[in-house]
Amino acid sequence: MQRSFCNPVNGNYRYQFNKEPMSDGKITVNREAADPTVIFFKGRYYLFASMTLSVWVSDDLVSWEEHMLPEDLPLYGYAPDAEVAGEYVLFTASDDRHCSFYRTKDILKGPYEEIPENFTFTDPDLFRDEDGRLYFYWGCSDEIPIRGVELDPDSMLPVGQPVDLVCSDPFSRGYERLGEDNTILPVSEEELEQRYSGFLKTRGKKAEDVPEGMAKVIRGILRQAPYIEGVWMSRFGERYYLQYAFAGTQYNIYGDGVFESDHPLGPFHPAVNNPYSYNPGGFFPGAGHGSTFSDPYGNLWHAGTMRISVNHNFERRVGIWPAGIDRDGELFCNQRYGDWPVCPVKEKRDPWQRPEWMLLSFGKKASASSFAAGYGPEKACEEDVRTWWKAAGPEDIPWLQIDLGKVFEVALVQVNFADDKIDAAAPEGFLHSADTRCIEKRKLRTRWKLEGSADGQQYICLQDKTQAVTDLAHDIVEPDRPLPLRYLKLSVYEVPYGRKPCISGFRVFGRGRGNLPEKAAFLAARTSEIDMQIDIEDDDAAGHLVLWGHRPEKLYHSRMLYNHHIRIGALVKGTEYYVRVDSFSENGITEGEVQKLCVKRMP
Repeated sequence: MQRSFCNPVNGNYRYQFNKEPMSDGKITVNREAADPTVIFFKGRYYLFASMTLSVWVSDDLVSWEEHMLPEDLPLYGYAPDAEVAGEYVLFTASDDRHCSFYRTKDILKGPYEEIPENFTFTDPDLFRDEDGRLYFYWGCSDEIPIRGVELDPDSMLPVGQPVDLVCSDPFSRGYERLGEDNTILPVSEEELEQRYSGFLKTRGKKAEDVPEGMAKVIRGILRQAPYIEGVWMSRFGERYYLQYAFAGTQYNIYGDGVFESDHPLGPFHPAVNNPYSYNPGGFFPGAGHGSTFSDPYGNLWHAGTMRISVNHNFERRVGIWPAGIDRDGELFCNQRYGDWPVCPVKEKRDPWQRPEWMLLSFGKKASASSFAAGYGPEKACEEDVRTWWKAAGPEDIPWLQIDLGKVFEVALVQVNFADDKIDAAAPEGFLHSADTRCIEKRKLRTRWKLEGSADGQQYICLQDKTQAVTDLAHDIVEPDRPLPLRYLKLSVYEVPYGRKPCISGFRVFGRGRGNLPEKAAFLAARTSEIDMQIDIEDDDAAGHLVLWGHRPEKLYHSRMLYNHHIRIGALVKGTEYYVRVDSFSENGITEGEVQKLCVKRMP
């Protein structure tokens, strides 16, 4: 019986076909689920995510079942939102043309009562306060602030005028900058016009050829200003916490910030602890545009969007991490080892609990039945979701094998299937329709078998999914007890659309019995108001975790790395910081010493 989950959430990520704008009819194919809203309703967890056509349901945050939603709901609207209001669940989603609210007493069976449109919105969030009053927040723009308004709970019409709540400030809040590792600041208006003219010229277009809406989107991209979007409101005690997504979903630094107030419509001010949710390193980065929810045992969790963004910018997944409120009322999210196994328990748990099992597969020797040029088997063991092994074929049953180098106690294996340049026929009628996106409704399946061996001669079956009728791209195998294994062999029988199998992460977790790694020796220097540089001396660790925060005992932010040098661009201007570097290996974690972050003297 599976007891743990390992991000991303192991759900049915449906394929979609996208007609790319300004590309003369080019179609891309990718899987997507993003912008998760998680609620606990009548004893079960319900996860709503963009572009799934469904709701995922769980009793334990470990195993998720897919249930298709009624087709008359706005299932092609991004950022689906749900809020419990007594015996009802309220539901809505983004739509530029027709925004309605819905309510139901039964999420799976319905019926859903529609409350007709009143105004348009993007990235909505409904919040029911403890006194029963209903508030609404929305916004997704690089120019317009996030806004909020009170709603009448019967008509769902605004009560009063909307209020501006949060604007971006990437020059002061470094984490709001675009780009990998927060490297891009907005450009001037003059440079923007030059970039836009150059963009049109390279595509042989004139300004009058581009629709106004598309021109605005292109200018927004070229401006390089961060989008502030994906709002979520929480209340703990007498304080309101307005969470918002920043910095672009296609980047590793996609995360959530948080503002605070003593009133649901503000005024709001940035929390001292920012960013709230930030997961830029490791195998599968990203933790933005999410929701914070409680379980029945008093634990907080945060769900967010993880990024691949290879086949399409919106090639994304869903992750869940422990969260909490400290004694000073500061909201935090624990993304340390954020894509390693987590075991929820039916009791109050320590949100900073260390991983029980360590990563065993990083950098280990891998072999395969075949591989395409540039897609060798080692790609499945380098802890990067954007690279993968790809079978060369044709062959009956392609296989991939890891040699851990010696026998370990193996406790969990995560098998991550990748999508490489998908050439699949679009559903009938889509090519000639006016729609820009079509989500795959047909039932697809992924079939495979996982075997293990201590000596490379005698193998035992760990999981047989050769008869599977589901398509799970991030599946998990968790034996009843850890097993002594050295070799793990994955045989792939079928993947969707008859393609050659690709594996981005053949990840093995367990525990070694050797010495812990050395304590890290490092230098931490603030190189600007919003940047710092970390340099770690060479050591015997497999990797490191850089932690930082505004107080020595509040190192709430983290960045995993598998080398010895990193620039981190997520600082807040005017805030003092403290830094620690932990070392990890197959055998465990060694905690480092805390240093105060000092300003580097420039020549």
